[in-house]
Amino acid sequence: MYVTETLKRAYERMTGRGKPTPREVHAAVIRRRPKTFMFEDDGTIPNNPDVPVLLYQQVVDLRQADDPAVILEALFKDNDWGDSWRNGIYDYVHYHSAIHEALGIARGRARVRLGGNGGEEVELTAGDIVVLPAGTGHQNLGASDDFLVVGAYPPSGEYDVCRGSKAEHGRALASIPLVPPPHFDPVYGADGPLTKHWRDALPSRPRKH
Repeated sequence: MYVTETLKRAYERMTGRGKPTPREVHAAVIRRRPKTFMFEDDGTIPNNPDVPVLLYQQVVDLRQADDPAVILEALFKDNDWGDSWRNGIYDYVHYHSAIHEALGIARGRARVRLGGNGGEEVELTAGDIVVLPAGTGHQNLGASDDFLVVGAYPPSGEYDVCRGSKAEHGRALASIPLVPPPHFDPVYGADGPLTKHWRDALPSRPRKH
């Protein structure tokens, strides 16, 4: 399925077919307050000591979309979250030590553990978006056959995948505080909840281009 989605995405980008207008993207967004989660370093998964995970439930109405993934991609792009992809979530616990990540659920559902083995299990369904600050553990514990995720990243940071080794943990403790805050909430832009929950806690740094 994921190969098909990648090919579909390439075709849409090449031809412009199926691309939603900014008005269509805006109309699909529903104003919601996110749930927040803070997780402590468990000695293996560092998590993020400064800012919370943000979970927006049923924040995008995808019921009428021919291709729900393209709605999420356009939403993230409009809010300056790029390098998007279509896939799933790894079935082993992992984290990114040098970049923040947004995950939008385009189709299906999954039970996902946030924060590492001692963290919180949440049910993610189509229309949900979860924003993971650098260091946050996440793991797919089981998903429907049609489960599809759109992932995206802010302009600053370096993508990596850490699986919880001791060496990774030590490096992550040094790199996580250096990851700058995004300039925009991936759902609501400049005035979104992320700016309230994150911007005051994380030091601002020049953006990389």
